[in-house]
Amino acid sequence: MFADELKRLRLKAGRTQEQVAVAARVSREYVSMLEAGKNMPTIDVFIRLCRAVRASPGAVITRLEKTRK
Repeated sequence: MFADELKRLRLKAGRTQEQVAVAARVSREYVSMLEAGKNMPTIDVFIRLCRAVRASPGAVITRLEKTRK
């Protein structure tokens, strides 16, 4: 689930929700909603979030696909 993966990557990067939000140009509340599974980002925001947590968008998608199986 994207919510879990975003939180895992954010914590691994040692960043707060506020830091990720600033880097991805979204609100901290939006990051919180994403991590709670209450919303899904657009492709553009997904890419910015991946960069904010220092992860490759392709690697994130691959990991999400593997966890679905």
